[in-house]
Amino acid sequence: MTSPERPDETASDERARPSTTPPASDPSASDLLSQALGGAARRAGLDPAKEQTTGHVVWAAMGGWRGVLESVLPGLVFIVVFTVTMDPATREGNLWLSLGLSVGIAAVFTLVRLVQRSTLTAALGGLVATAAAAALALFTGRGQDNFVPGLITNAAYGTGMLVSALVGWSIIGLAVGFLMNEGTAWRKDPRKRRVFFWLTIAWAALFFARLAVQLPFYLNGDVTTLGTLKLIMGLPLFAPLVAVTWLAVRALYRRTDA
Repeated sequence: MTSPERPDETASDERARPSTTPPASDPSASDLLSQALGGAARRAGLDPAKEQTTGHVVWAAMGGWRGVLESVLPGLVFIVVFTVTMDPATREGNLWLSLGLSVGIAAVFTLVRLVQRSTLTAALGGLVATAAAAALALFTGRGQDNFVPGLITNAAYGTGMLVSALVGWSIIGLAVGFLMNEGTAWRKDPRKRRVFFWLTIAWAALFFARLAVQLPFYLNGDVTTLGTLKLIMGLPLFAPLVAVTWLAVRALYRRTDA
C-alpha cells in the first residue's frame, strides 16, 4: 500500500511544476498613449459612450463659462493694457503692468478653484503657461515673446498630429479606441482608419494654420495684432472642430451603440 504524500512534499512539487498560465504582458506604447489620450478626452467631457448633445459636449470641452474665462481673460487683459499703454514711437507698451495683470488674473482663477475645491487642471495649467510666457517676455524685454510658448505648442501639436496620421496611428483613433473599449482594433477597420486619419489631419491643419497666420506678426513685433489673432483662432476655431470630431465619432459607433 502506497503511503499518501506528505503536505510539504506536495507543496514542493507544486512550486517546482511550471505554470501553465501565461504571464501578463506589459502594455505597449500605443496602449499607454491611448489610455492617456482617452483619459484626457473623458475628463474634458468627450465620451462617445454617453448620450449627450453636440452642444453639451462642445461646451464641456471648453470648460463652461469658467473654462472660457480662464482661457480668454488673461490674454485679453494683456492685449488691452499693452495697447492702451503703447508708445506710438516704439510700439512698446507697459510690459510689466500688462504681464502682471495677466498673471494676476490667472492666479485668481486658480485660488478660486482651490477655495471651492474644484478641478484644478485647467486653471493651474493656464497659470503655469501664463507665468512661463510672462517670464520669457520680461527676460527678453519684448512683448511679442509672451506668445512664444503658444507658437511652439502649435508647432509641436501640429507635427504630432500629422506624423501620427501618416504612420497609421492617428491620435484621434488612439483616444477613441480607449474610450470605446476597443484598444487598437479600429486599425483593422478601413472605414474607421479613414475617418480617424482625416480627423487627425484636420486637427493638425488647425495648429499649423495658427502658426502660419501668427508667426509673421510675431516676427514683425506687432503685439496687438498677434494677441488678437491668438484669441480669434483659439476657442472660436476649437469649438467647431470639437463638434465635427464628436459627430464623426458618434456616426462611426452608432451601430455599435445600438
